[in-house]
Amino acid sequence: MSTLAPTVEEDVPVRIDDPINAAILAVSEDSIQGFLPDPFEQIALQSGVAVDTVIERIRAMVKSGTIRRVRQTLMATNLAPGALVAWQLPEEKLSAAFDYLFQQDPFSGHVVIRTTDAATPGSNYRLWTTLKVPQGYSLKKHCEYLKEQIGADHYRIMPAKRLFALGVGHVRRKGMEPGSKAEALAEVQDTNIVELSELEWRVLASLKREFEPNEIRRDLWASRAEEAGVDLDTFYKVGAELNARRVIGRFSTFLEHVKPVAGNQRVTRYNALFHWAVPEGREIEAGREVGRFHIMTHAYWREGGAEFKNVNVMGVAHGTEKEMVLAHKAAIDAHLESVGIPVSYTNVFWGGRSEIKPSEISPIVYREFLKSVGVDEENMRS
Repeated sequence: MSTLAPTVEEDVPVRIDDPINAAILAVSEDSIQGFLPDPFEQIALQSGVAVDTVIERIRAMVKSGTIRRVRQTLMATNLAPGALVAWQLPEEKLSAAFDYLFQQDPFSGHVVIRTTDAATPGSNYRLWTTLKVPQGYSLKKHCEYLKEQIGADHYRIMPAKRLFALGVGHVRRKGMEPGSKAEALAEVQDTNIVELSELEWRVLASLKREFEPNEIRRDLWASRAEEAGVDLDTFYKVGAELNARRVIGRFSTFLEHVKPVAGNQRVTRYNALFHWAVPEGREIEAGREVGRFHIMTHAYWREGGAEFKNVNVMGVAHGTEKEMVLAHKAAIDAHLESVGIPVSYTNVFWGGRSEIKPSEISPIVYREFLKSVGVDEENMRS
């Protein structure tokens, strides 16, 4: 098979409301689980669109900016210590801090400025990030370093103790009715760190890097195997083993969350971080109930501490209308009450300015980063 990608015609539709694109995206955003030798074949099977058309449309949407990246995701919580971090800092430093964390810290992923509808516990924590540091290094020490760089007053580290939902599929969720939920409780995913061999890290590094438009083709992994220094059969074998160890996430096409895409369309407008405080000892029970609601792109057990009135179940939902997002939350609140899970406190943190990039988790990259900024590696170890 040729390694040259076919030319994309200029008139290939790239809008998300094109029926063929919508059918593809409803599958490709978050429904292709695990590592597959030919993920485009699976997208075609599930969407009912011919595989050559799937590839043509995805490539065109990447080129147009409708899709911001195509990549194999990882279960990074099982590969590197990570947390949601809330930062409190003077208003005049907020914009510069946002830019620094997005542009200069490879280990900060989601960077979001959030607000609440009223002054509430924690509402003075405006800047929220996800953070990963490679195995063997300290999250707290990295936060201390970042605190100095951005001029923060305080920060709160909130590691995920358990995951209950993880999958951002905006097209699939469009028009979803409040209260829509799975029959079964959400599965519980642990966050135990998995140790990898040098070969596994090498394959993983090539496997996870996002695809350029000319790489989007049927023989997706041949060049990545070559990059990793292994033959294709070995690459497939290691990928399957990593998948079995549950460190592989989804093969995904990521849309812009808020920024306009082709045709000045917005995929979503509102990004809401929901907080619930449930009784100690019932976090997993509550998380499984929250995670079964189809609107939830993320749901997890995190400890907010006194700053956030001891919330311990959090989740993210998106929507194009604020009232509809709140209706979804009201349905979840009512369900928790109906199943006998008391909520002593709840809140919504709305996302404003946001940028998203994958958090780097490679120990090699971390050592290179520390050297480049003049920080002694030994001082950052856990």
